[in-house]
Amino acid sequence: MQVCAPIVELRAARAALRGDVALVPTMGALHAGHAALIEHARTLAPNVIVSIFVNPTQFGPHEDFERYPRPIEQDLVLCRKLGVQIVFNPTPQQMYPPQRIATQLTTPALVGDLEGACRPGHFDGVCRVCCKLFNICQPQVAVFGRKDYQQLRVVTAMVEDLDLPLRIEPMDTVREEDGLAMSSRNRYLDAEQRPRAVGLYKALCQAKAMIEQAEETDPAAVEEAMRCVLRTHQLEVEYAAVRHPLALHPLDVIDPALTGGVVALIAARLGATRLIDNMVLGVG
Repeated sequence: MQVCAPIVELRAARAALRGDVALVPTMGALHAGHAALIEHARTLAPNVIVSIFVNPTQFGPHEDFERYPRPIEQDLVLCRKLGVQIVFNPTPQQMYPPQRIATQLTTPALVGDLEGACRPGHFDGVCRVCCKLFNICQPQVAVFGRKDYQQLRVVTAMVEDLDLPLRIEPMDTVREEDGLAMSSRNRYLDAEQRPRAVGLYKALCQAKAMIEQAEETDPAAVEEAMRCVLRTHQLEVEYAAVRHPLALHPLDVIDPALTGGVVALIAARLGATRLIDNMVLGVG
């Protein structure tokens, strides 16, 4: 396994590969969810590149960029064990040379609400770094988890609209035994907070029961039920929304047959830790 930091080194290593490449973009602090993405990538192409880069342009001024976990040696051990060909681990200075003039990429129709409203500029940073990674690594396919659902929609829309020569491959959220979505930020939770964090999953299950079993058609009723579950677990609610699964716009009525399902999305805080989750409902 090669570990590359300079872009020129990564490009040379990429040029030496034979066959297609699957890219798994990450910010490191790899867990079983990332391992599942990498294992799936190995079924899609003979070569896998994993990028490990805590991207400063997608963090706001008061977010957790400085304290975001960076256990790079542990991450490399996992990548080696999973048969990754190349790990790309650049520095911010290598990705964003200070003398360069920055470029902004955005998908306005998808970023005005939810994460885009809570984290202004976040998706500009996501689009910029993903476009750079796609250009540098030249993959035929890139694997993204559905846990960051809005991010998945934004990146997919960017790739489609710019006619980038790769395919975005989504993969279902990997969960702990109690349903909590696996996330690098789960490391922030202490012993008292961890049981309360499962409230996100329980809120989504409440939405699932209302939509798929009780056939509730009022989005406001489902959203309030999700907020109630979150508050019961002493979570500070940022949003609990039921949206169109592709456009992410609000719904007047829940009709999964008309929209191809719906997606329930949640963001909530436990102390200083911010967690997100989602569930696609009414499909099949």
